[in-house]
Amino acid sequence: MEEKDALITLGPAGTVAAPGAPSGAEVTGPAPSPPAAGEPGRKRARPITGARTATALALLREAALLPVLVVLIVVGALVSPVFLTVSNMSGVGQQISSLGVVVVGESLILLVAGIDISLEGTYGLAPMVAAWLIVPVADYGQGVELSPYLGILICLVIGAGIGMVNGLLIVKGRLNAFIVTLGMTVLLAGMQLGVVKGQTIPNLPAAFGYLGSAFWGELPVSLVATVVIFVAVGLFLRYHRTGRAIYAVGGNPVAARAAGINVSRIRIGVYVAGGVLAALGGLMEAGRVSAMTGTQGYGEGIIFQVFAAAVIGGVSLKGGRGNMVGAATGVVLLGLVQNILDLANVSNYWIEAMDGAVILFALILARVVGGEASAES
Repeated sequence: MEEKDALITLGPAGTVAAPGAPSGAEVTGPAPSPPAAGEPGRKRARPITGARTATALALLREAALLPVLVVLIVVGALVSPVFLTVSNMSGVGQQISSLGVVVVGESLILLVAGIDISLEGTYGLAPMVAAWLIVPVADYGQGVELSPYLGILICLVIGAGIGMVNGLLIVKGRLNAFIVTLGMTVLLAGMQLGVVKGQTIPNLPAAFGYLGSAFWGELPVSLVATVVIFVAVGLFLRYHRTGRAIYAVGGNPVAARAAGINVSRIRIGVYVAGGVLAALGGLMEAGRVSAMTGTQGYGEGIIFQVFAAAVIGGVSLKGGRGNMVGAATGVVLLGLVQNILDLANVSNYWIEAMDGAVILFALILARVVGGEASAES
């Protein structure tokens, strides 16, 4: 009697259901025939129970940072009466928007067990080149004076191109991701300074800076855009076939390949997506400060905040685990910490030390609250 080949499916957490795959995976195949008379009954798998367990663990990871946020809100309210005002919260939302967009890009790369520290270089170079092509020579531009809308498109294309080069070198060239993106970071930072000879491009066109500077009432447009990106990417990862494949590739690339997933294409794709999102985040930041500086990104060391937000939000550096809810929580946590330190008039010399201490505290508390669900193996 002929039997159909077993099908390998993706579990609810995005893991590949194949032999040797991570826990929570499910394997479906032809229905087993009932045992013959007198034959001992065979235990059957309970995929529904496994799915519920995986869902419960995911929810626990997502909620692990909530106690930390509650503590920060209480502390902020005690530090300054301004903390909970609409204007202050609106300012915090605008400040963390560009960071949040880059965190989404880095999280996608981390989910496939990759790494890209050159996102901070893309964050600076892509909008710099675009602004350089838009503004007149008097404002340190190239003199082409392109349309601001064409400049935005160029910014995003540069981000995609940088991501594509990184992806090809790492995936097809089999080069170390850390070394490749480290070299790319230095290259991009040098180009960013060289394009304008270290000058700052002021007087950006309103259309070019709209996404980072405009408000709808008290609501920053950049915050709305960032929330939309987080929600869209979160839904994509959870419900789209390619989104679930991203988890599969990060969790067990061998099983993912056996399931028919084009692992190389997925890995290169997330590097391209990360580059586009980093360029978009840089565009937001340029609009927020109404200028394009030679130190944006690399000179600010934004990549440390990006990794901190993703990791304390539960995105695993080993790939295959994490979600946009946790990543967004990490971004909000860092934004609140920075705002509280500013309101408390903490010396700039101590702010970085305080940031690091809070990040470590948040990690430990999330580990205690989340238990084994938040542990790194």
